[in-house]
Amino acid sequence: METKAFQKIYTKIENITKATVSLRASGVGNDELATVGGKLAQVVKLNGDLVTLQVFAGTDGIATDSEVIFHGEPPKLRVSDALAGRFFNAYGEPLEGGELTEGEEREIGGPTVNPFKRLQPSELIATGIAGIDLNNTIVSGQKIPFFADPDQPYNQVMAMVALRAKADKIILGGMGLTNDDFLFFKNVFENAGALDRIVSFVNTTENPPVERLLVPDMALTAAEYFAVDKGEKVLVLLTDMTLYADALAIVSNRMDQIPSKDSMPGSLYSDLAKIYEKAVQLPNGGSITIIAVTTLSGGDITHAVPDNTGYITEGQLFLRNDSDTGKTIIDPFRSLSRLKQLVIGKKTREDHPQVMNAAVRLYADAANAKTKLENGFDLSDYDERTLSFAKEYSEHLLAIDINIDITEMLDRAWELFAKYFTKTEVAIKEELMEKYWPKEA
Repeated sequence: METKAFQKIYTKIENITKATVSLRASGVGNDELATVGGKLAQVVKLNGDLVTLQVFAGTDGIATDSEVIFHGEPPKLRVSDALAGRFFNAYGEPLEGGELTEGEEREIGGPTVNPFKRLQPSELIATGIAGIDLNNTIVSGQKIPFFADPDQPYNQVMAMVALRAKADKIILGGMGLTNDDFLFFKNVFENAGALDRIVSFVNTTENPPVERLLVPDMALTAAEYFAVDKGEKVLVLLTDMTLYADALAIVSNRMDQIPSKDSMPGSLYSDLAKIYEKAVQLPNGGSITIIAVTTLSGGDITHAVPDNTGYITEGQLFLRNDSDTGKTIIDPFRSLSRLKQLVIGKKTREDHPQVMNAAVRLYADAANAKTKLENGFDLSDYDERTLSFAKEYSEHLLAIDINIDITEMLDRAWELFAKYFTKTEVAIKEELMEKYWPKEA
């Protein structure tokens, strides 16, 4: 950014930590950008005339007499239709070089949409993944996280959702992506010819961790442009929110704030809520749906990040490796979409709720049979059949690499029911049985 003639230059820094500097300055606003010794920084705390700035690249090489120049404005993003198909960094600058996008400048991190302008979500967002569409259907305007262990292919799942989801625009916010992950997303989007509806904001492991804090706000400012101004259905994919929270902890710990649970800042709940609450269904038909990855440390769901996330979001999707098939599946027991009842059987086929429940019940019976087997008990004929059913259900419906529409998912479930069970064992309403039970069975 160029220096403007009237900008004040300060050269007296009072305190320097690893991530922040403090100095006395007047007329400075919250979230305002500044340059400290040539490095970009942002105001994170105002106490009278004592201003604390977080320096994105860290404070190495900054001295107490380094120049501090305030820019007079918070971070902004230029919004226009020209955002589509491009990759940007955490500051909204094009990653692949090329021209900056033209368009209206908007402050990032603004307030959420007025509650009076919100509608009850009622539109289905289909992803083509049965573990989601069949068992945990997502509704436009919903906020839902994937909980996954760090070694699971959650970024591949996010890329699949981006390509398959029935949405007008997909906005990817990548935080702490490895270069391999970044290139993976880039190649998948380019090869699928889907770039015209995807906008990406990326912070890789080579960039300063603190920059991650800007990524969700950049992604959501773009999302609000397409949803609010253009009336489009927008799906925002954020990965990985645990790395976002780690960056929050870096800043707050270096500002000597007393950490709360798991060394996270006390503001963690409101910091996460501020992001997730941008999910909305609007009267103009536009919507923002947020799917975010939260990686778990050793499967620990009680850690502050997943724990707080669970209170804010409307359910969760659990990835796990299925030992029977060797595939990654969406766990039907631990996953939950709290809004699915708004659309299943209404926007999808009438048999959807019953088929979903029957399949999960039979899958649970298989889990009990497995426990019997492990404990050395004999299995009944029914137990054996549930185990065979569970294996096929995992392989042909729950696995994340299955890409079919909801009607086909339902038909496939009926075929499995008929293959392994009697109508009485499946226990679905008689009139639905008459209509959908495979004829040749």
